[in-house]
Amino acid sequence: MRRQGSLEDISDGKLYDMNSMVKADARGCDGCSACCHDVGDLVELNPMDVDRLKKATGQSFTTLLERHISLRKEGKLMLPFLKMAGPEKACSFLSQEGRCQVHEMRPDICRLFPLGRVYQKDDYDYFLQVDACVKPSLGKIKVKRWLGFERYRDHKDFIISWHQVQKAMEFRLKFVYDDDQVDGLMKTFIDGFYGLDDKLDDDFYEGYWKRLPLIKDQLGIL
Repeated sequence: MRRQGSLEDISDGKLYDMNSMVKADARGCDGCSACCHDVGDLVELNPMDVDRLKKATGQSFTTLLERHISLRKEGKLMLPFLKMAGPEKACSFLSQEGRCQVHEMRPDICRLFPLGRVYQKDDYDYFLQVDACVKPSLGKIKVKRWLGFERYRDHKDFIISWHQVQKAMEFRLKFVYDDDQVDGLMKTFIDGFYGLDDKLDDDFYEGYWKRLPLIKDQLGIL
């Protein structure tokens, strides 16, 4: 999960790349779901996350918004987050047994945990969030294996691009003072990157790069 605080406060002080060995392996979690509770303001969803959740559930973005996703404002920017449910504020995708029902298609931040990303210009490294996992000891594992993405290069290119889109959108909104105009831009942003008319591409990456220039033009961002 994305945790609050400075990097020095929450990490072991090291940066890792995809080939680094890091103590992040929870070894199947052994039935634990502690990191899946009360994290609704931490698990931000990117367009690939929503695409995968649509495929995992067979639900549209609109339907997912009814139970599993909530829209939250980060400044003027509206973004989707995982929705928590019940008095225990458990992830709405957890079963009664506390198991993730979309584990193979789980969001990027869930897949990373207990790792996080730190961005540097047009690249990023990983860091280990200390004391984030409640298990007493974690095993060593290669970062690339822990993430489990077969097309790591494609995924990294997308993550960097999406980070840049968010920054460009935040900058664009700094100069918009009319609430109705902000709402209009946010509708274009959400519909364009997340709703996508609920058309699911066989290849997410190909569809994203194809639509990106058109959506950026509609939003007036570089």
